[in-house]
Amino acid sequence: MAKKLAITQVRSGVGRKFRHRRTLAALGFKKHQQTVVHDDSPAIRGMLRRVHYLVQVHEVK
Repeated sequence: MAKKLAITQVRSGVGRKFRHRRTLAALGFKKHQQTVVHDDSPAIRGMLRRVHYLVQVHEVK
């Protein structure tokens, strides 16, 4: 079974670079302080690396 990641947006995307805002949208965030759950994959890790300063990541058991 693949690991799951709980990702919470902790800082706003307002005023950030366009690609960073689009990455937040691609991760599924619609509003500030929202939490989404994704399978752990290289694609998701790459997105998180881009917006690491806007989100917090926790592993879900």
